[in-house]
Amino acid sequence: MRWDAQKLDLDEPTTLPGLPTVRGLLRRVQVPEFPGLTFHEVRAKSALNAVPAGSAMPFGHTINPYRGCSHACVYCVGPNTLVLMADGRQKRIADVQVGDRVVGTEKRGSYRFYIQTEVRAHWSTVKPAHRVTLADGTSIVASADHRFLTGRGWKHVRESGCRGEQRPHLTLNDSLLGFGRTAPSTVACGDYRRGYLTGMVRGDGHLKTYRYSRVGRAHGDLHRFRLALADAEGLQRTQQYLALAGVRTDWFEFSEATPQRRAISAIRTSAAAAVARIMELVEWPETPSDPWRRGFLAGIFDAEGGRSQHVLRISNADDGMLTRTSEAFTALGFDSVLEDPGLANHVRTVRLRGGLSEHLRFIHLVDPAIRRKCSVQGIAIKSNADLQVTGIEDLGLEMPMYDITTGTGDFIANGVVSHNCFARGTHEWLELDSGDDFDQQIVVKTNIAEVLRRELARPSWRREHVALGTNTDPYQRAEGRYRLMPGIISALATSGTPFSVLTKGTLARRDVPLLAAAARDVPIGMGVSMAIWDDELHQALEPGVPTPRARLDLVRAITDAGLPCGVFLAPVLPGLTDQLDHLDAAIGAIADAGATGVTVLPLHLRPGAREWFTAWLAREHPTLVPRYRNLYGRGAYVPADYRTWLTKRVAPLLARHGLDRQSGGLARGVDGASDTGLPGDESAGFPAGSLPVRAPAVRAPAEEPEQLALC
Repeated sequence: MRWDAQKLDLDEPTTLPGLPTVRGLLRRVQVPEFPGLTFHEVRAKSALNAVPAGSAMPFGHTINPYRGCSHACVYCVGPNTLVLMADGRQKRIADVQVGDRVVGTEKRGSYRFYIQTEVRAHWSTVKPAHRVTLADGTSIVASADHRFLTGRGWKHVRESGCRGEQRPHLTLNDSLLGFGRTAPSTVACGDYRRGYLTGMVRGDGHLKTYRYSRVGRAHGDLHRFRLALADAEGLQRTQQYLALAGVRTDWFEFSEATPQRRAISAIRTSAAAAVARIMELVEWPETPSDPWRRGFLAGIFDAEGGRSQHVLRISNADDGMLTRTSEAFTALGFDSVLEDPGLANHVRTVRLRGGLSEHLRFIHLVDPAIRRKCSVQGIAIKSNADLQVTGIEDLGLEMPMYDITTGTGDFIANGVVSHNCFARGTHEWLELDSGDDFDQQIVVKTNIAEVLRRELARPSWRREHVALGTNTDPYQRAEGRYRLMPGIISALATSGTPFSVLTKGTLARRDVPLLAAAARDVPIGMGVSMAIWDDELHQALEPGVPTPRARLDLVRAITDAGLPCGVFLAPVLPGLTDQLDHLDAAIGAIADAGATGVTVLPLHLRPGAREWFTAWLAREHPTLVPRYRNLYGRGAYVPADYRTWLTKRVAPLLARHGLDRQSGGLARGVDGASDTGLPGDESAGFPAGSLPVRAPAVRAPAEEPEQLALC
């Protein structure tokens, strides 16, 4: 539903960080029990949102006490956590920006591979800190609800999280996946720069002084320096380091690209003083320092090195270069071997041993300029690093933490695969509304009950059906703090206004006695949404949201109190939750809970949600990607033949469990004209019990005060 319910009608305008100008702001609140969320407490001028005339909705007005949803947890790690960037470098997560290219993972068959992905969101919060340590010395500071990938799947840092529920968590028997500890970034000091120039110039440069003589001319010297490379980064760094040392060089195009090779650029100088200075810079030091060694390895790697087929090698025909390379490797703690393939040109290779973890330690320690050689794109996640968990420590303090959302749903944090928060994406297709601030910025209409009573007392009010929960959940976690619903229920009941509530929040159990009392005065409907029956799949797609069984306990509590309650089994995920046994188990459990009706709806992939879900599907269930392309290739909705197939599959199950006699059930939700939306969209069917039994037939003219949209 995307009409006036998307708007706020408040008092005086106030600018909120990260939000458009809104009216009536009282204060901005961040509290420990809701880490990662900011509540913007406002005074609303109106409570009722009018549904546009001509809408197919079976109600005339909606009420939204909250704008945004606080159901989902926010995972986060410490600000100094190093994120692996797509170019092989590492950056503090606090410094990562939206649009950055980072490394995520993709599951292909039985293996998971590193791939490039984009940062789509970045934010910070304050949360209790925990330190996870691994056998190789890796240390990561994270919140209790953060998840890391282990050999046994995704696991949270600690057992209890934002809702105090048990869930898969790390133990000392777990090993994380990734490449583990690498090395700190290199600082380009003077010794490093001289080492880099030595490796680059001696490895691939032309540096000589020639003596020549011609008839009729005096003897003279010719001085030449030239460096030609296909990779501009190495050339640019060399030119920059020479300039810092007082040597000016000219850039020119050495050779054009051909079908067989890339274009080559070059730098050069013929000045005697410049060439002499370069020769001085690249002399072998008597006692090399570690910064010089790091620079030297970076330079020779840019000039003569490569990484292909999981091998990092540096090749050269000069004995001195090979010896210096091996010595530098050894001095910096690397294991290398000299290999002689017996080539006629006497080129031999120094190969670094130790796999990807050592490759990345080398890359981070020496910092080559040519980044194409540093990518991990397409490499399978295999490592000989010892990543067993050796400690999980509660630090006993709260600290700033950061998280990002990526296109793959994960990223590499301190060398291990880390889950990221995808609450934005899941809200867009599992919740009933979306918006840039949906999951982090929660607007709370603190005076909504008072305003509602005033609006319901107007002579023009016709006591038509009012719906709650069609846009944002009125029983989201924030309701535990603000307790707005009791006042709303009381106002509606005492005014004689029928109403309905749609929720997935188990907090509604608190108000069941109040709802039962209200039902003696006015017709009411109760609806509970449930998307996934499988616990593991629920954990992957709806983290931080009450489990299906918890929501069925809510259904049972509602019906035990004598109230009707319909269930939205939505969305059904093709290939994941549309199996006969899955549907039978879910519908049977819904019937056992006493539900008065069920609406079954297939998944819709709208823009925004589509990108997140398809990335998740490609990572976790790649074999289903072709099927989803076929089903959703022409739009957000499944084609008619799938809806017909789903109808035929579900209808016998509804009959078997006594749920086939319901208003707005499957016939409307899957196979009829009203099957084109999730619950809350204009053409969706509503299960029996989710709407008031009696509703006025006359609709009052919509009163639409001026309102300001948030998005």
